[in-house]
Amino acid sequence: MNAADTAFVLICSALVMFMTPGLALFYGGMVRSKNVLATIMHSFILLGLVSVLWAVCGYTLAFGKDIGGLIGGLDFLFLNGVGLDATGGPVENIPHMAFMVFQCMFAVITPALISGAFAERMRFGGFLVFSALWLLVVYAPMAHWVWGKGWMAEMGALDFAGGAVVHMSSAAAALAAVIVLGKRRGHGHTPFIPHNLPMTVLGAGILWFGWFGFNAGSALAADGFAVNAFVTTHMAAAAAALAWIFMEWRHSGKATTLGAASGAVAGLVAITPAAGFVTVMPAILIGLGGGVFCFLGVLLKNKFGYDDALDVIGVHGVGGTWGAIATGLFASINKATGLFYGNPSQLWIQLASVAATWAFCFVASLILFKLVDATVGLRASVEEEERGLDLTQHNETGYQA
Repeated sequence: MNAADTAFVLICSALVMFMTPGLALFYGGMVRSKNVLATIMHSFILLGLVSVLWAVCGYTLAFGKDIGGLIGGLDFLFLNGVGLDATGGPVENIPHMAFMVFQCMFAVITPALISGAFAERMRFGGFLVFSALWLLVVYAPMAHWVWGKGWMAEMGALDFAGGAVVHMSSAAAALAAVIVLGKRRGHGHTPFIPHNLPMTVLGAGILWFGWFGFNAGSALAADGFAVNAFVTTHMAAAAAALAWIFMEWRHSGKATTLGAASGAVAGLVAITPAAGFVTVMPAILIGLGGGVFCFLGVLLKNKFGYDDALDVIGVHGVGGTWGAIATGLFASINKATGLFYGNPSQLWIQLASVAATWAFCFVASLILFKLVDATVGLRASVEEEERGLDLTQHNETGYQA
C-alpha cells in the first residue's frame, strides 16, 4: 500500500462528501423561499440514509464478487472483509476501506441529483423510501456494471468518474419522476422565481471545488492521471460556463449568474466520464459542447411541457450523454483510444452503454416511483404545496418575517 495514495483518496472522499451540501445550496437557492429547507433536506439527509445503506448492503451489491455481470455478491455484507489493508479490494495501493468510503460519497450524491426534478412537490416520506430502493435497485447494479467488473466493463465501456453511473442514471430517474408526479401546481402560468441566487452560485462554487475530488480522485492514486483529471475537469467547467452565457446572450440578450453557474455544472458533468482519458485541449472542446448542448437541453422542457424543476434532465442527462459519447471520440491516454485516435469501435461501445443506461435506469425508476406512490404516496396535497413543504413536511421556515 502507498501512504500518499491513501491520503489522496481520503482527501478526495471528503471533497466528494462536501459536494452534497454544495448541491443542497445549489438547488435550494433556485426554489421559492417556502420550499428552501425541504429542498436542502433532500440532499443533506442522504448523507445519513445512503451512507448507512451503503455500509450494510449497498457496497457489496456494487463491488462484491461478480454474479453474471449483473450484480455483486454478498461477500462484503455489513462490510465484512472490508478492512484496513488492500485484501479483497479492487486496488492494491490503498486500504479496502478507503476505496469503500470514496465510493460511498458517490452513492450519496447520485440520488440527491434526482431531487432537483421533483423539487417543491414531493412528500418527505415517499422521498426517503424511493431513495433507499433506488440506491439498491438502480445505483448499485449500475456501479457494478461499470466499476465492479460487470458487463459494461467487460464490454470495454469507458466511464472514468460516473457519466453513466451518476449523471445519466439520475437523469433517467428524473425523467421518470416528472412523468409520475406531474407538474407543480401553477406551472405554465405562475412564475417560479429563484429566491436566492447568491446561494445557488455559492453551491455551484462548492460543486466545482468538490468535483476535483470526484474526478481526480477516481484515479485512485496520486499520480499523473489524477493531475490530468484535475486539469481537464477545471478547463471543461470554465469552457462550459463561457459557452452557456454566450448561448444566453444569443437567446435572450443577457448573460445571467444562474446561467454561468449552470454552465459550469454542465461542463463538470460532461467531462466526468472522460476526465482520465482525454487531454486538456479535447477537454475544453467537451466543455464547450456541454455548455451549448445542455443549454439547448434545458429548453426542451418548454418545448415538450414537462416540469423538470431544476433542470436535472437538461444538465445531467444531456451533459452525461454528451460526455460519454465524447469519450468515445477523444480518448487518447490511460490505455484508451477513441475514434479520432484510430479506434472507431470505442464510439460504438460508448453508444451502446448510453442506450443501456438510459433504458435500464428509466424503466427501473419508473417502476419504483409507481410502487412507492401506490404504497406510501409521493405527491404533496394541494394544501401542502400551497403552504410550502418547509412548513408542511418539516414544521420549519427558512426565513423569519
